[in-house]
Amino acid sequence: MPHVLHFDHVGVTVADLDTAVAFFVGLGLEVEGRTFVEGEFVDTVTGIPDSRTEIVMLHAPDGGTGLELSSFTRPDHLPGSPSAPANELGLRSVAFQVRDLEATVDWAAENGYGLVGGVGEYEGVWRMAYVRGPEGIIVALAERIG
Repeated sequence: MPHVLHFDHVGVTVADLDTAVAFFVGLGLEVEGRTFVEGEFVDTVTGIPDSRTEIVMLHAPDGGTGLELSSFTRPDHLPGSPSAPANELGLRSVAFQVRDLEATVDWAAENGYGLVGGVGEYEGVWRMAYVRGPEGIIVALAERIG
């Protein structure tokens, strides 16, 4: 019997929540809600005593898997590796299918977020690029072309 019923969301911890939210809203995601969480529940789940975090839940217009952005106000966040290459162990990217890859990459560049590498094409079916988003998050963007 499978244990998983539904892929709900991916969580990413950031230092500057407003900047990260603005990036993903600009990309086309919609804010579902924003709240602070603290107390016994979050302390138990995270294993961090006396913690407090602000969370923003986002979804693509078609629903589906969500993106949870969180920023700890207590305790201070620990530094990550914002220039980590794609082959560093751990969660490395958040991926989205887009309508127009070139326009999306141009929008990202206009907002200060450049390509990690270049734009690649896979078997005449997909065009894809990695953009280095806020706080070093690698955002995979893919356009179906075939």
